[in-house]
Amino acid sequence: MPENIHPSAHIGAVELTVSDLDRSTAFYTDRIGFRLHDRQNGTAHFGVGANDLLVLRENREARQVARTTGLYHFAILVPTRPDLAHVLHHIAAMETPVQGFADHLVSEAIYLPDPDGNGIEIYRDRPRSEWPIENGQIAMATDPLDLDDLIATLAGLDPAFPGLPAGTVIGHMHLHVRDIPEAEHFYHDLIGLDVMAHYGPSASFMSAGGYHHHLGVNTWAGQGAPAPPPDAVGLRHFELVLPDQPALDDVVSRLEAAHLPVDAHLSGALTRDPSSNAVLLKTA
Repeated sequence: MPENIHPSAHIGAVELTVSDLDRSTAFYTDRIGFRLHDRQNGTAHFGVGANDLLVLRENREARQVARTTGLYHFAILVPTRPDLAHVLHHIAAMETPVQGFADHLVSEAIYLPDPDGNGIEIYRDRPRSEWPIENGQIAMATDPLDLDDLIATLAGLDPAFPGLPAGTVIGHMHLHVRDIPEAEHFYHDLIGLDVMAHYGPSASFMSAGGYHHHLGVNTWAGQGAPAPPPDAVGLRHFELVLPDQPALDDVVSRLEAAHLPVDAHLSGALTRDPSSNAVLLKTA
């Protein structure tokens, strides 16, 4: 049996390459509601509280690519349903392009692209007691989201958008990979995430501590899809945060025992899954 990752493991900050930092900074502050923490030397850091949740690095020559592994979307988790309604009201008022909406049974979600086409999900969770279970696995779906009912939660509240609220985190990552069993071997057998659900043969959802998913992987860019080129916009790495050094060492030791490269990093240990998606393992 694979060893489980520590149950309090969670996603930390996401680092992306963008082509125009001015444009992206305006988007993530004005449209999404992050606060700019710091900006210098072509890099900008964003968050809600003290911790960075998003880091953008500019490459003016970066370009969008398709049919590769990499980012499908990163998911911003807001604490409450009215918080999500505030986001919906704001992006509608700003005429921000969206890609869709969904009720996933465990959560309600809004999907939209950033100016470089990087995928974003903004969502709220239903209470765990309401998550449906079928055949021992958490059941998720992609049902229509009742937008009118969601907006109705703002009744009696000031609809003005105050920005993303305190308690907002990066709830999960969703990645394009080249092969599902290969990705599950890396993230389940070695990293130690539990497999929570499958969406047919083309997507798998994994987590720590019984969450519906901290990580989704899919082959929707194509079975055997190649890694993106170095000059692509998109994911540089995402953080997987462990509570302490022993918990981090447990994961690193499993990767090293499997003879996978793990590189020292200023913040922890950097590794890559078989599809070249970079994961920064670090402590809280």
